[in-house]
Amino acid sequence: MAEEKIETTTGENIVLIGKKPAMNYVLAVVTQFNSGAKNVKVRARGNAISRAVDVAEIARNRFVTDVKVSSIAIGSEELSNEDGTKSKVSSIEIMLAK
Repeated sequence: MAEEKIETTTGENIVLIGKKPAMNYVLAVVTQFNSGAKNVKVRARGNAISRAVDVAEIARNRFVTDVKVSSIAIGSEELSNEDGTKSKVSSIEIMLAK
C-alpha cells in the first residue's frame, strides 16, 4: 500500500503519489508552496504516474498559478516481488518550481 509521504530530509520537498485521490496530493503540494518552498518534487511509480501528472497540473492551473514545471524525469526502478523475483516498474519525477 503506497501512502502519501512528504520528505524534507534533503532540503527538497517531495510528494510521493500513491493510491489516494488526487486532491489529497494536490493539498500536499499546495501546502508545501504555501509554507515557503521554492521547489516541490512529485514522484510516482507504475499505475500512479497518470495521477502524478494530474496532481501537478491541478496544482499548477487551479491553486498555485505562479508555479511552472521546471523538469520531468522518467525512468524505471527494479523492485523485488514477494516471491523473490524482480520486475521493472516505470517511474516519473515532476519538479514544480516557483
